[in-house]
Amino acid sequence: MNESLLWTFVRIFVPLSFVTIGGGASIIAEVKRQSVDVNHWITASQFVDLFAVSRAAPGPGSLLVSLIGFQVDGVAGALVVTLALFAPPSIVLYGVAHVWRRHRGATWQHAIERGLQPIAAGLVLAAVAAILRSIEGGIMAWLVAAGALVALRTLRVNPLVLLAAGATIFVIVEAYWTPT
Repeated sequence: MNESLLWTFVRIFVPLSFVTIGGGASIIAEVKRQSVDVNHWITASQFVDLFAVSRAAPGPGSLLVSLIGFQVDGVAGALVVTLALFAPPSIVLYGVAHVWRRHRGATWQHAIERGLQPIAAGLVLAAVAAILRSIEGGIMAWLVAAGALVALRTLRVNPLVLLAAGATIFVIVEAYWTPT
């Protein structure tokens, strides 16, 4: 257990815990930047692997940080990172929920909710861009992601169908396309 490292986890992840507008996906870009680019705790490839495991496992996707903490400093790292990310907003949310419930339907509530929607969307898009850059799938990854977005928005296709289609496209491209 490295106490200096654990305090670094707290210093980084407590502030991030307060900007998880729209859920844990909204901080993935910054988690990747801090974990891979700034602190060099893990490689970009390890980040993508841990991201995939966090998405496949039951529970919130923001458990990615627990996996990073475990990878970097074992059980102590996982516990500290998890508490740093989940405890502060949970405590604040308890108080805010009481006030929110008391003023249900107020104009200011609707204004706050409408104002936070584009922020949440932007943070989630930043996460998508960070993941796409990390997987090094090139233009094909971006095209498949854009196609999936269009299909989800216009066709209301089941996401599992899109996942299968994306995997099929990558298998075919990998098998038959050779860069010049």
